[in-house]
Amino acid sequence: MAGDRIVVGMSGGVDSSVAALLLKRRGFDVVGLFMKNWEEEDDDEYCSTRQDLVDCASVAEMIGIELEAVNFSAEYKERVFGAFLAEYSAGRTPNPDVLCNAEIKFKAFLDHAVALGAKHIATGHYARVRRVDAGVGENGARVRESAGRFELLKAVDSAKDQSYFLHRLTQAQLARVVFPVGELRKTEVRGIAREAGLHNFAKRGSTGICFIGERPFREFLNRYLPRKPGPMRTPEGKTVGEHIGLSFYTIGQRKGVGIGGLKDSAGRPWYVCGKDLAKNELIVVQGHDHPLLLAQKLRAEDLAWVSGAAPRARSSYGAKTRYRQADAACRIDRVDDEDLEVEFSAPQWAVTPGQSVVLYRGETCLGGGVIQ
Repeated sequence: MAGDRIVVGMSGGVDSSVAALLLKRRGFDVVGLFMKNWEEEDDDEYCSTRQDLVDCASVAEMIGIELEAVNFSAEYKERVFGAFLAEYSAGRTPNPDVLCNAEIKFKAFLDHAVALGAKHIATGHYARVRRVDAGVGENGARVRESAGRFELLKAVDSAKDQSYFLHRLTQAQLARVVFPVGELRKTEVRGIAREAGLHNFAKRGSTGICFIGERPFREFLNRYLPRKPGPMRTPEGKTVGEHIGLSFYTIGQRKGVGIGGLKDSAGRPWYVCGKDLAKNELIVVQGHDHPLLLAQKLRAEDLAWVSGAAPRARSSYGAKTRYRQADAACRIDRVDDEDLEVEFSAPQWAVTPGQSVVLYRGETCLGGGVIQ
């Protein structure tokens, strides 16, 4: 309600700046919070933390709100980065942004905001939250008004929707979070910022992994994981090159595979299609549409249901196996507390262990798990 304190996670970008501006206009007692999640070493070339903080301070002064900077680097290293390295060491390709949201932006940040006297937090994510007061829940149970169940919805701007990254949020977290730009299109957000005189109205969004920035990824990973070279082989067993370490490759990868002069008659490029950890072999195939790059089924573990309960088995849903992918029609073959088995109506390209499969019913994000 107007007058209540709300803490807005501000990154220096236009989305979180407009989120703070809109809440200020609605009459909330807005406090901006700039989170530092990574201790730079030689990161000046790639990490924009200092400039981002300057941008936040400028926006806060312009719209008339307090700004606090807080360092969550220790929490990040413990809760996110450790898991990130463990997954890569196991030959999988994790999505640290998903874990960062669940463990830092909506856990450590939320705890800090509550300590500041806030009832809610807000971010510049493109997503929406809807309270369900009555009706039938996803698990078939009657939802009571007192239950206060919340749904995570896709953003109005489908091209910017970030619900995929938010699917591990809990009902308790959803009850406290506000996404002010989720009802807007990106062009509208930039327009609001420009009209308000915010200098960052045209600032380009960040594209790198949250703690890496836009540095060369292989160079970064090489600091923390040892190189363990081995053969690159075709499914038929032919050696066609040498890899530098299985951790440095992902399913579906084409760029940087490093096989030259071995094109087939059609001149098709090479793609990574699998890893044999026991033999330290990278399996590669030629052609984007090779059958081994396609999967009709997947199994996921480490499940998290933002809807509050697991969806029904033998029912139809939409699913994403990577961000910016259109929902793919699928059916849940089996689901329990441990894992989930999904079968797609059409084969999916480069389904990657370590990434998340996220289930939807229409515009509602139900949750998901980590692909095995």
